Amino acid sequence: MFDFSWSELALIAGVALVVIGPKDLPRVLRTVGIWVAKARGMAREFQSSVDQMVREAELDEVRKEIEKASELNIAKEIENSIDPKGELQNAVTAATAVETSPLPPVEPQPALEAPVSETVSIAAPEEVKPTDATLPPEAPPAPVKETHTP
Repeated sequence: MFDFSWSELALIAGVALVVIGPKDLPRVLRTVGIWVAKARGMAREFQSSVDQMVREAELDEVRKEIEKASELNIAKEIENSIDPKGELQNAVTAATAVETSPLPPVEPQPALEAPVSETVSIAAPEEVKPTDATLPPEAPPAPVKETHTP
């Protein structure tokens, strides 16, 4: 604590015994013990406050790092790594614009109508009978072979 050796503590105890006396020495030692306990308590409290401030400072740093990481737009980072110049995005945008462009309006064609007086009537076709010239010639019958079994 204050870096006293045993010989120095023995000298202080001897002087205190002579000066204070054996009758009041226990009461003085109790009072000194209370003051030392209070001083240690204050030192412990101060140390815990310092430790808490350090933890809060570290937590603030960690909190800032987490907020910085959560602000990171992953989709934008991927897009930048794949297409840094934006060429693919421009091509997709142009292709989409062509696909969604409106077609010019189509004007209806006038219907072709024939006058009633010029109506053509279609008659039933006459029945056509085949002539001998259109028929194929008949083939002679195939010879039949007879087989005998012994």
